[in-house]
Amino acid sequence: MLILDGSEGEGGGQILRTALSLSMLTGLPFRIEKIRAKRRKPGLLRQHLTCVTAAAKVSGATVVGAELGSLALVFTPGAIRGGTYDFAIGSAGSTMLVFQTVLPALLRADAPSRVTISGGTHNPNAPTFDHLERAFLPLLRRMGAAVSVTLQRHGFYPAGGGRWQADITPSADLRPLHLEAAGDRVSQSITAAVANLPFEIAEREAGAAAALLSWPRDTATACTVKAEGQGNVVSIEIAHEHVTEIFSGFGERGKSAEAVASEAVEDARAYLSAQVPVGPQLCDQLLLPCAMAGSATFVTSAPTQHTRTNIAVIEKFLPVEIELSQLDVARWRVKL
Repeated sequence: MLILDGSEGEGGGQILRTALSLSMLTGLPFRIEKIRAKRRKPGLLRQHLTCVTAAAKVSGATVVGAELGSLALVFTPGAIRGGTYDFAIGSAGSTMLVFQTVLPALLRADAPSRVTISGGTHNPNAPTFDHLERAFLPLLRRMGAAVSVTLQRHGFYPAGGGRWQADITPSADLRPLHLEAAGDRVSQSITAAVANLPFEIAEREAGAAAALLSWPRDTATACTVKAEGQGNVVSIEIAHEHVTEIFSGFGERGKSAEAVASEAVEDARAYLSAQVPVGPQLCDQLLLPCAMAGSATFVTSAPTQHTRTNIAVIEKFLPVEIELSQLDVARWRVKL
């Protein structure tokens, strides 16, 4: 049994989620202690507990310590089973992180799967549904996976209530990904969306983001979306020949429309100035599928603590070595 220290590296939920994914894939049980020790509220919150219960259902696992606030957990997986699953977080926690926990296992399941998840769909500090659908999954399909997703309702903090569905066909082997350059830019767009808020907020955000990026105003769109509570997100999509990236800013009480736009623009500018195909968030998402493929190379910006922690956990479970090498001031190569 592997023993993991949840306080190592970034000390958040990523250690637990990656361990759950790899435990299901390898059949190796693990014990994790000091779960999320570096967070303001350590231990399992609802979205982390949902990751554990989802992984247990998918793999028929035996779990000790699966309760809210738990600081330690023992996970012993069984056989991965495809099928129909419905996971509800019960809060506005990120559904994307729950999905990413079980996706690697379901790609190796004995049958196709349909997964429905409810909770948050557009969360700060987590991939949005848009990023999953248009940035991550196209690259996963390039590697040979067959995954399609459908958004049924947006979910924002604090109400949650978002809901979406994924259909997954098992893929015995994933092809290596090699992504050294983004290629020519083919499109760029800005979408400002509001739920149960004045439309004028979205219009101001769309205009502000376009002005800050010096893009034509017609590249920006304002819209309303359905959600249980109030919510607001600005998404900047930059599509290149070989990869698409999406950067988001989120509205909150007391935060101006211009500040929300600026938040998304800052990340988009950092990505464009680095001249890399893979941004920091997408880098984290790609590490585990690339490890499953057994080989990969891609260029990204300076590795975050999140990325380094994810690599450390992957190398504990799999016989792979993930190398990080700096190419210049802004660019790094990830090689498996």
